[in-house]
Amino acid sequence: MSDATRRARVAVLGSTGSIGRQALDVIESHPDRFEVVCLAAGRDVATLDEQIARLKPRLTSTAADGPAALVDMATDEGVDMVVVGTSGVVSLRPVIAALETGKVVATANKETLVAGGHLVMPLARRLADRATTPAEHMPLNWLRPIDSEHSAIWQCLAGERRSDVARLILTASGGPFRETTADQLANVTPADALAHPTWRMGSKITIDSATLMNKALEVIEARWLYDVADDQIDVVVHPQSIVHSLVEFTDGSLKAQLGLPDMRIPIQYALTYPTRLPSPAPRLGGAQIPDLHFEPVDDARFPALSIGREAGRQGPRASAALIAADDVAVDRFLNGSISFNGIAELCGDAVARFGANEVEAPDLDELIALDADVRAWAETAEPVQTSRGGNA
Repeated sequence: MSDATRRARVAVLGSTGSIGRQALDVIESHPDRFEVVCLAAGRDVATLDEQIARLKPRLTSTAADGPAALVDMATDEGVDMVVVGTSGVVSLRPVIAALETGKVVATANKETLVAGGHLVMPLARRLADRATTPAEHMPLNWLRPIDSEHSAIWQCLAGERRSDVARLILTASGGPFRETTADQLANVTPADALAHPTWRMGSKITIDSATLMNKALEVIEARWLYDVADDQIDVVVHPQSIVHSLVEFTDGSLKAQLGLPDMRIPIQYALTYPTRLPSPAPRLGGAQIPDLHFEPVDDARFPALSIGREAGRQGPRASAALIAADDVAVDRFLNGSISFNGIAELCGDAVARFGANEVEAPDLDELIALDADVRAWAETAEPVQTSRGGNA
């Protein structure tokens, strides 16, 4: 993509999902900058057909084509950038393949860093080391986060020396149960948990927001993306969802990125970096900024954050077990086979069972096998309530 006069050729993996559809919205807002050449979807063939008719990509695939089709798209010589909106550890193969062939990867896939950070970040650093322009001479030019929180930190770090960073502060909305008592949490329903107060997202991420497991996964991601220690990452509850994250520097100053809760803003930043362009997202005027409130995380009511921190400290196997177990646990909560509190309990059990005695980091095949083992166990395991806690 060094030729500034040529449109960037984009492959969108997971084009019919929430991230994929919003990515296409951004791309179509800048037809002079981007060209969609590949679309991959799951099973929503009707939406994919509509996207094909509108965008006329050169290559398409569905889940029926198997995971190899994603790798083929990610490595196609006619692709410059790969947008990853697919979920699951299966997405690691196309991410790794894309980086190995010098593509830019913009990813919303949690497994990319939670389970595979030790595999993908060395590839991004290698590409950065070989780069010739200042913007490309950074790992985050090659592996670009789409999450609003990580995009916010990325933007706050622009032009700053990493040695001057004292602390990263991830913000959490607190979800629908911010003021719900511990006794009440034991009886909340899927409908209750899906009623997010500020964001409109898919069911999985909405439940993760309600348990605060999304923050646990983001802490692990931040450690890989920004090469910081666990004790340099804080999480605070910010119910207005206007401040998307903050960075504290060694002199005590803070930088924050603010905006309305609209995923098209971080998606566009990842697509256009280091350039900023007009966005289809709504604007937040200065007079419209509401009162901004911040409060600590209550670990007793939301133990997922502490469980996630412990998994990140243990290593990639524990982190991979955490994210696989959470995927199954959320499905089980939605279908009524475990309680809301059972999600964190099952994830904690998985970390203890599969992440103990970690010595060597797993390779890709080991990660995929571990993911399958954890999922098979989590489908029928009974959550065990234990005393968990720790500082957020």
